[in-house]
Amino acid sequence: MKNVAVIGTGYVGLVTGVVLSEIGHTVTCIDNDEQKVNTLKTGQSPIYEPGLDELMAKNIDVNRLYFTTNHREAFEKANIVFIAVGTPQSDNGAADLTYIQQAAKDIAQNIVNDTIVIMKSTVPVGTNDLIETVIKENLVSNVKVDVVSNPEFLREGHAIYDIFHGDRIVIGAEVAEAGDIVEQLFSALKLPIVRTNRRSAEMIKYASNAFLATKISYINEIANLCEKMEVNVLDVADGMGLDHRIGRAFLNPGLGYGGSCFPKDTEAIAYLGRKHGFPLTIVESAIKANFHQRELFLHKVLDYFNGDVEGKIIGMLGLAFKPNTDDLREAPSLYLIEELEKHGAVVKAYDPVVKHLAQCMDSVEGVLDRADAVLLVTEWDEFKEMKIENSRVFDGRYILKK
Repeated sequence: MKNVAVIGTGYVGLVTGVVLSEIGHTVTCIDNDEQKVNTLKTGQSPIYEPGLDELMAKNIDVNRLYFTTNHREAFEKANIVFIAVGTPQSDNGAADLTYIQQAAKDIAQNIVNDTIVIMKSTVPVGTNDLIETVIKENLVSNVKVDVVSNPEFLREGHAIYDIFHGDRIVIGAEVAEAGDIVEQLFSALKLPIVRTNRRSAEMIKYASNAFLATKISYINEIANLCEKMEVNVLDVADGMGLDHRIGRAFLNPGLGYGGSCFPKDTEAIAYLGRKHGFPLTIVESAIKANFHQRELFLHKVLDYFNGDVEGKIIGMLGLAFKPNTDDLREAPSLYLIEELEKHGAVVKAYDPVVKHLAQCMDSVEGVLDRADAVLLVTEWDEFKEMKIENSRVFDGRYILKK
């Protein structure tokens, strides 16, 4: 079993650290936010992810999981360090590597053992090469460092399940021995291993997310055409999905993709295409189609009221970008709220997990009370069998029975 440090306690870092402790490793997670670290030490997760709190508390109790703000303390015994910090989208669409480079400098200045640095964050092709250079140029101790790419493929709301039942673990290494050690680290999961070089591993992540995002945009465009031609798009998706070359997953029409991955990763790979003189026209179209989808939904609501929603009470069911998470990043709900309120509407919303927005109500009944229209925005299970006593229902996820 290994002593592991994880830099970053966001979605990827926290889930990774908790699961590694669950399979027997000793893990210390590092974050600069002292208040957040103190909360994590109590076994409380700052993010909503089914099953995460229970695993955290269990492994804290058996002394396999620790949290700190001190890099030197975390690295004292560690021989494996994960980088799992954010790579937000910059103004031109490229990934912002500021936090990645800072993590590399923190590693260089604080490690005291030969170390394998594992890049878990989603980064552009060539970033692992850059990080290895940054670390070696800033090393304080005379130690050996190898950098390995190990992209994550987690679905928010299903992350714990995905780690234990994933399709593959991708390991990109330039030094075979370092790749072998990373493979051993995950051996208890008994999942298929894909071994590549670092640049291929980086591209696997971007290419996978861009393809899934494109699949979502494609079925949404088919859904819009089906509506014009009085065709049931769910029947079409089911029929398509039975073809093993296509598959049914990610053929769910609705308001488009959101969250922390697809929006920024599609923009990032599109930026790489433009930068290298080979625009990814399919990906670029998927990005445009995705934004257009929420615009179309908004205009359906406005058109129903002949463009005048001034003073209308609009109920909204669901705020998170998808069920089983509290993530509002790039959520269609935020766009809809902003635009409807610009037009003078009063928005009342309910989400089973998201509670902090000014529009939030305590119950579904509070949303439906005196609502002039109801928008279903997130496909939480509790909404699927709901009977809404309102003739003006806009089902943005194709889940309600007529």
